[in-house]
Amino acid sequence: MPRGRSGAAAPCAAGTYTLNGNGEMTGSHWIAETGALTMPVLITNTHAVGPCHRGAIEWSLRTRPEGAREWMLPVVAETWDGYLNDIDGDHVRPAHAVAALDAARGGPVAEGSVGGGTGMNCYGFKGGSGTASRVVGYGSDSYTVAAFVQANFGSRRELTVCGVPVGASMTGDDPMAETDWLGLAGAGSVIVVVATDAPLLPGQCTALARRVPLGLARTGTVGHHSSGDIFLAFSTANEGALTSGFPVGEPGYEHLRFVPWNRIDPFYEAVVESVEEAVLNVLLAAETMVGRDGHRSPALPHDRLKALLAARGVDL
Repeated sequence: MPRGRSGAAAPCAAGTYTLNGNGEMTGSHWIAETGALTMPVLITNTHAVGPCHRGAIEWSLRTRPEGAREWMLPVVAETWDGYLNDIDGDHVRPAHAVAALDAARGGPVAEGSVGGGTGMNCYGFKGGSGTASRVVGYGSDSYTVAAFVQANFGSRRELTVCGVPVGASMTGDDPMAETDWLGLAGAGSVIVVVATDAPLLPGQCTALARRVPLGLARTGTVGHHSSGDIFLAFSTANEGALTSGFPVGEPGYEHLRFVPWNRIDPFYEAVVESVEEAVLNVLLAAETMVGRDGHRSPALPHDRLKALLAARGVDL
């Protein structure tokens, strides 16, 4: 919820970018049309987009009944968890999406095998949800740039940490690759949501979303054909602008305050660093999981990772 529960109907400047389109993010056409994000963002598994979409509508109708007179285009994004999860089972219902929105709170975000990331895999290890952020100084002001990642992508041999290609030395215990399960090593998808309180134009939010692949690439991925890599960025500044509902009252004007384009590079840097760190946080937080039909996804072995980095002179 970009503006929290009380501001769920207030638009934010927003933009999206797709590196590889084998995935879904509903509502993205309206964001492209208006440059604005209004409803909450939900992230789930591929075959649960529909129930979450309906749940977001039900929640919005209950909390903002006047919205029933207008259109609602929820933003629901997905990554594929069919290796660990019975993805074709009717397990995620609209009520679960409603409960998630009711339970949403500010503060630290849980990482690893939680939420929509519960059944995900990343670089042949257990994947999931992760986040990281940076503070960007801007004159006498400071702004936060944060990334939330649902990581479900990459082949083991690709994994790179702090510039060291560790995956090539961690090829053992890789069930998805060893069993050639549907030939899907490296597949799955990644959704990234970038959030900032810096005042940005919608086009600048799109530019932030376009920098997400640079952070992902630092962790080793090449962007597999079978992976849906879709990214959203929004700014919570400029509250009260970019409205697009039914017009009420006399015509007027709206105003946007924004960082000049020639000052935006530090925000790009913050996106790249936050995305890279968020992916690593996923891998470090997730624990080994055994899912449906005995399918197993091992956790990243921390000691082995530390040894490989130390051997290459990385100061931990």
